Amino acid sequence: MRTRITLACTECKQRNYNTTKDKKTHPERMEMRKYCRFCRTHTVHKETK
Repeated sequence: MRTRITLACTECKQRNYNTTKDKKTHPERMEMRKYCRFCRTHTVHKETK
């Protein structure tokens, strides 16, 4: 079953993206490099609660 997660920017702490992940294959927290419209650059986004 896929669960909904929220990704937050590590620089400005804004929650920018919503996505889904499969907890069986990825039990740890996700990290992705995505564009932050507040920082106006690509930064690492981590999964939040």
